[in-house]
Amino acid sequence: MPKPDKKPKAPAAAVQDVTGRYLVLLCKDKTAQALKVLTATAGVNVVSSTEGSPESARHYTLADHCAIVFERIGVALVKCAPDKHQQLGMAVAGSDGAILAIEPERRVHAIAKRKSAKLQEAVVDDETSLTWGIQETKVAESSYTGKGVRLAVLDTGLDLTHPDFAGRSIVSQSFIEGEQAQDGNGHGTHCAGIAAGPATPSVLPRYGVAGEAELYIGKVLSNEGGGADGGVLEGINWAIENECRVVSMSLGSTLQDGQAYSEIFEEVAKRALAAGTVIIAAAGNDSRRPDYIAPVSHPANCPSIVAVAAVDSSLQVAAFSSGGLVQEGGQVDVAAPGVAVLSAWPEPERYNTISGTSMATPFVSGIAALHAQAQPDARGRVLLSLVLQGTRRLALPSRDVGAGLIQAP
Repeated sequence: MPKPDKKPKAPAAAVQDVTGRYLVLLCKDKTAQALKVLTATAGVNVVSSTEGSPESARHYTLADHCAIVFERIGVALVKCAPDKHQQLGMAVAGSDGAILAIEPERRVHAIAKRKSAKLQEAVVDDETSLTWGIQETKVAESSYTGKGVRLAVLDTGLDLTHPDFAGRSIVSQSFIEGEQAQDGNGHGTHCAGIAAGPATPSVLPRYGVAGEAELYIGKVLSNEGGGADGGVLEGINWAIENECRVVSMSLGSTLQDGQAYSEIFEEVAKRALAAGTVIIAAAGNDSRRPDYIAPVSHPANCPSIVAVAAVDSSLQVAAFSSGGLVQEGGQVDVAAPGVAVLSAWPEPERYNTISGTSMATPFVSGIAALHAQAQPDARGRVLLSLVLQGTRRLALPSRDVGAGLIQAP
């Protein structure tokens, strides 16, 4: 007698990886009042992220009873003793609308998969002059280069000595204690290379999209590839202050099935759009298709952040790419090349081929910079709409690829 089919089970859900600190969303019109409430309820000493040198203000060394405020986005990162946690939670109710939300700070990590034979089965034969991703997204056919557009890549940094970035306009800042913006991991260099590598690299094929964009490199992930919400938010705050029109984030943390998006990151994304900045993030690599499709990762699952899925060179969704399973938030917005993608890598290797929604994300970010150059007045939601409208429809569910494959203008 045949056995009944068994429904595939999701991998065991991991315990939420939190730091013990808290994110506090402040009402932009009542910031001073909110900080007074925090001081009174949790007894914290408030420090501005703009006070003193960047190193002295870093939140990674926050002492107990301290908070650092990121003014541009209206968020505070708080560290208080365990006996003050309950009082911190009560601050929302007692703030008369000055404090909008409080959430635990989560750890985040780079979202990429190493090179493997299985992932490379679908690679196109001819990548002599252009990588398959550059070919499929029509980047080489575009007359735009990203010139004059500020593009922030928040990741593990960049190999600032890489010959393909020599002579470029690059502003860098580390938000990791004890580490410079120089990339000691490779992930950040790979992502920055896809987003804004040169049209004519020192060694072909071409792998970069917006070769004349003004790069802002924010190191929010350590050389080990890990970081936390606070560093990401500080990087976003920095990017907005520097008037970056696009922020690329190939990072995130795994969510459990049905878990809601972060109210704080969603509001920050809305505030970024209002300031003229589009945030683009990796959907996540947690699926094991066809047996299991994972939900979109944090913070890409926020409705106001562009969530990017990965496809291979056959334009099929990558086996690891997370899907839009949650009705309210958590959708995939767009897809981009993310399997066996060649890009820059720190010396001495100089180039590497890896896979992940991490690789798909900077394709979308670089193409967003091309749209920004093409339409200088398009910022925030207008720019976001241009990016999503300029896609190629795929014969795949929107759950997996959103509006379709990203295309250069």
